[in-house]
Amino acid sequence: MSRILTRRRFLIGATMAASALGLSGCDALVESDRTKSVLKIAEGFSMKTQRFLLGDNALAREFTEADLSPVFRANGTSMPDNPQYLDWMNRQFSTWKLEIGGLVDKPMQLSLAELKVLPARTQITRHDCVEGWSAIGKWTGVPLGALLKTVGLKPEARYIVFHCADEYEKSLDGSGWYYESIDLVDAFHPQTILAHTMNGRDLEVAHGAPLRLRVERQLGYKQAKYLTRIEAVADLGRLYGGNGGFWEDRGYEWYAGI
Repeated sequence: MSRILTRRRFLIGATMAASALGLSGCDALVESDRTKSVLKIAEGFSMKTQRFLLGDNALAREFTEADLSPVFRANGTSMPDNPQYLDWMNRQFSTWKLEIGGLVDKPMQLSLAELKVLPARTQITRHDCVEGWSAIGKWTGVPLGALLKTVGLKPEARYIVFHCADEYEKSLDGSGWYYESIDLVDAFHPQTILAHTMNGRDLEVAHGAPLRLRVERQLGYKQAKYLTRIEAVADLGRLYGGNGGFWEDRGYEWYAGI
């Protein structure tokens, strides 16, 4: 049994176990500060152990075009419904721009056309969803590390946050907008790219057009779609629920390494 499958089964099992606890009236246990503290420690231990054993720059397995999945399911949102996104889409994303800011020396905005002429990396990798399905796709995009070197990170920057155009859960306080974050180890990993092309074609709306994150050593919910803004921050506590991601604010692990 592979390590990836083992971890995925563990995560699925953990999710099912959490659900079972809720159904059996043990919500207090799941939500208790002590339980959250124990899970946080276990998550940190898992991350440090994996990076110690595999190294910071170990590559996720890459495949050939013969391995491409005939059907690649769209995870998460498949059609953002906010007016701004619909306007970008109707204009073929010609007016869309990616903002890069926060703790950087040179904030900038880049259009899709400007991103597409930058040096790119193509990789054929497997997407592993926490729900238990996998698919292999071919992704082309700009290495995130190269962009971060261009804008220059300030010394206090520790995390890279990805803000998205899809409001996954309607809320009055804005906490339903999808967002994700990774640390600088994964941000500068050679396979971490901002993908604008999938299987040789412009990224489709269902898969995150015009730009999505591919951080290949982590589970599917970390692959943020519909990117609008990248922000370098010192800590994650001030963002929404304070746990570094839409699903993390709802109990998922922040480090979803596979």
